Amino acid sequence: MNKRVIPIVDYRQAMPPGMDAGMLPAPAEPTGFLGDALGRPLHDLRISVTDRCNFRCVYCMPKDVFDKQYQFLPHSALLTFEEITRVARQFVAHGVHKIRLTGGEPLLRKNIERLVEMLAALRTPDGREVDLTLTTNGTLLKQKAQALKEAGLKRVTVSLDSLDDQNFRRMNDVDFPVARVLEGIEAAHAAGLGPIKINMVVKQGLNDHEILPMARRFKGTPYILRFIEYMDVGSSNGWRMDQVVPSREVVRRIAAELPLVEADPNYTGETAERWRYADGSGEIGVISSVTHAFCQDCSRARLSTEGRVYTCLFASEGHDLRGIVRNGGSDAELAGAIARLWNQRGDRYSELRSEQQNARALRKVEMSYIGG
Repeated sequence: MNKRVIPIVDYRQAMPPGMDAGMLPAPAEPTGFLGDALGRPLHDLRISVTDRCNFRCVYCMPKDVFDKQYQFLPHSALLTFEEITRVARQFVAHGVHKIRLTGGEPLLRKNIERLVEMLAALRTPDGREVDLTLTTNGTLLKQKAQALKEAGLKRVTVSLDSLDDQNFRRMNDVDFPVARVLEGIEAAHAAGLGPIKINMVVKQGLNDHEILPMARRFKGTPYILRFIEYMDVGSSNGWRMDQVVPSREVVRRIAAELPLVEADPNYTGETAERWRYADGSGEIGVISSVTHAFCQDCSRARLSTEGRVYTCLFASEGHDLRGIVRNGGSDAELAGAIARLWNQRGDRYSELRSEQQNARALRKVEMSYIGG
């Protein structure tokens, strides 16, 4: 039987060498700004609401690992909606102004609309609404789009790796048709969950032949197509560097037929490099965490479904906040734990990848658990 291996670190261990919890300074009140050891602010929080997914994508949750015997988290281990909201409130007090719900597949979490409603009520220290978004595989989007919008969700990102039905079914490995995902995208657009972004993970020899068909399909539509380099997240997807299609190659292939003009980022720390079609008919994005690291501007923390904070997508250790929440800790203690974790954050895995010859041997948290 497969066993989950998720290293955990209590927040009291997130401190400089030679210090123990009793030597840490008393937590200060949140000020609306929190910087890490490299001066990067905390602006984004990604919340995984479930470790379960109804797909078995070959680059994320391969069926030979995540089979019928795989032990997912029991419901009692998951943070409740009230606990998620409480933790998120302290992150917002520290400067987070964008929250993204992820999974697994977040729409599998029962009554997810209720959590959306609770998070949509949060306000930043200066009184602004939080930018609340969600990433989904689109399988349940047609049924859920309107309710999500009414609950306060701003927009969605949909994962779509192929337009060819046969290839799409092969990639999701559960025989799910691509037409139903496209229907979900249209339903989300009709509900006003936009601008909708569509993410395509590109893997050499699997779907890279669909780069141009995808670009043609979504050019001139309200949707923003983004191509993501196949990443070495987790330890179960068999990642190899020769399976990565560099973003510059993606741009080259598209621009050869559909001329592109480089565009400025929308904000500091944006993960995607933006390109506009020269004829003004929309844009694409490329996310190059393998060939062109963007660690220097990374402002994202990740909260797992059972209340552990990961300060990097490629982290091997999570820091427990659920213990504070469930053992009577105060909001001040929760805020202080978050501050200490972020203040001491020095992650820059993608920048160091080329220097770490044994990087692939390191056990990293699975993408399906932390939500990408």
